[in-house]
Amino acid sequence: PSVSEGHVYALGPKGTVACLDADTGKVVWDVDLQNDFGGKAGGWGFSASPLIDGPYIVLAPGGQDAGLVCLDKKEGDIIWKAEEVKPGKAEYATIIPTEIHGVKQYVRLFEKELVGVAAEDGKLLWSSPWEGRTAVIPTPIVRDNEVYITSGYGVGCKLVRINDDFSTEDVWINKEMKNHHGGVVKFGDHLYGFSDGAGLICQDWESGELVWNEKGRFTTKGAVHIADGKLYALNEEDGALTLAEASPDGFEELSRFVFEPQSENRNPKGRIWTHPLV
Repeated sequence: PSVSEGHVYALGPKGTVACLDADTGKVVWDVDLQNDFGGKAGGWGFSASPLIDGPYIVLAPGGQDAGLVCLDKKEGDIIWKAEEVKPGKAEYATIIPTEIHGVKQYVRLFEKELVGVAAEDGKLLWSSPWEGRTAVIPTPIVRDNEVYITSGYGVGCKLVRINDDFSTEDVWINKEMKNHHGGVVKFGDHLYGFSDGAGLICQDWESGELVWNEKGRFTTKGAVHIADGKLYALNEEDGALTLAEASPDGFEELSRFVFEPQSENRNPKGRIWTHPLV
């Protein structure tokens, strides 16, 4: 959920979006992404953070009617629908507000397409193809006129450049980072995240090359955050949280603990997928 000016905005797995009073829980307004906007959920339902941007709430119903919609956050009234965006399944990445070439826009990654739409009216400004499969989850990262995306299930990652005329080109594309759902963080000119089969990796933004990876203590996957120039890496297998230097010079562990207690109800094959909050 997202919180703004005394209200909570929640998106349910079946497509209900509700604005609630944060003090009382009373529903102020609600809409249905499927019934009201022709939305189409992925295999795990609708699951993304509603974007609050000033007086607006921006959502991604997916489907073939309008892949993105903008509503008045106080009343729920429709401001615009991005009818040029017809992505099919909504998938799971969160919408990113940014400014590229002086135009404020919203960037969203779908299963087969990365798009940027004008914040003013939802007009499609640019798009770039993507070969996502099964579940496209990690949120894009924007730097100036470049956008980094990655997906798991063997897909990989790429860096897209948006030119002055809003045409796009792939700067590079590879499989060094195959991030399932734990997210990737950018610090300086490098990216850090868990890559399927490679553990925790450091990747160069400019070239996409692998700088280093640490596989031994990160047996599977996990979530990564950054604060005060340090990485907080949560291992999904055992709940170990590692504090490490965010440096391209190599992996250096500073501290580590396994958080307790952990649920006794979790399936033996279950993993810890809750992202820490810094």
